[in-house]
Amino acid sequence: MPFSDPSHTLWKPENLRRAIHAAGVALWSWNVTNDRFAMDEQGFKLWGLEQSGQVKFEDLSANIHPADRDRVRAAFTATRGIIGAYEIDFRIMVGTEIRWISARGLGDDAALHEGQMFGVFLDVTGRKQAEEGNELLAGEMSHRVKNLLAIAMGLTNITSQSTTTAKEMAKELTARLAALGRAHDLVRPIPGEQGHAALLGDLLSVLLAPYEDLGAFKGRIRVAVPRMGVGEAAATALALIFHELATNSMKYGALSEDIGTLDLSGSTNGDELMLTWTERGGPLVEPPTGAEGYGSKLLNRSVSGQLGGTITYDWSEKGVVVVLRLSVEKLAK
Repeated sequence: MPFSDPSHTLWKPENLRRAIHAAGVALWSWNVTNDRFAMDEQGFKLWGLEQSGQVKFEDLSANIHPADRDRVRAAFTATRGIIGAYEIDFRIMVGTEIRWISARGLGDDAALHEGQMFGVFLDVTGRKQAEEGNELLAGEMSHRVKNLLAIAMGLTNITSQSTTTAKEMAKELTARLAALGRAHDLVRPIPGEQGHAALLGDLLSVLLAPYEDLGAFKGRIRVAVPRMGVGEAAATALALIFHELATNSMKYGALSEDIGTLDLSGSTNGDELMLTWTERGGPLVEPPTGAEGYGSKLLNRSVSGQLGGTITYDWSEKGVVVVLRLSVEKLAK
């Protein structure tokens, strides 16, 4: 029997109520003369109100989110002048919970029946949260791309001034960008922690792994640091810092010798993380002379500007020792 047949069981009042309830639809009517609302049981449940014979529009307005209240009042008043269907989305407060409601109906006084306007309320909280999540994701991706472009431009400028040939510049710039890429790949959520993070030990091990294979034996690079999360911005800064230190070690320090070793250890003291970079087994070390190089400027800028810390050097003949003191709070960002 087709549904167009008015005798079909679907059209029985109790079955229509079941279908409406299953769809999560709340029914309402608005008496435009005395400004009173009437709702079904689903409507009172949606608004978090005790069921009563009638409620005034002001009773509902008190539960509308303050930022939406004036807009909704104006919109409901304007519906009498709207010809055809209308839809108004707004937030309501149910205790500490925020719900999104979509009010739908037919406008224009011609749609009134015995002085009343009719419509439905739908709970669209899930859809709105998904839309907000998509907007946040788009904003975050835009922010990340802008940051990476700014970093790439800065690295290009620094590398162009610290190299003498196009081939040398391409090699160093590629290596620096690759270090950023490895750090970016590691930024991921850690169970039980907020935001995007990588484990500090994982990050440092990955950054230094390429230099492990360049010596005479395995295990010449040792990383022993506290287990802690590192945020995306901090991961980017650390990638630049330790790539620069490793590059200098490959050129002039312990990693330039097959038997040279590197020990990177760490400890925390309150809101500070101390990382100690110790080189041994390389050539005799002499303190640098002359003006500060661009690599050193990059290190200082990353340590102080992005990680809220300091960097010091001990130019021991046995090998350089670099001590970084970093803000734990900054590392989490």
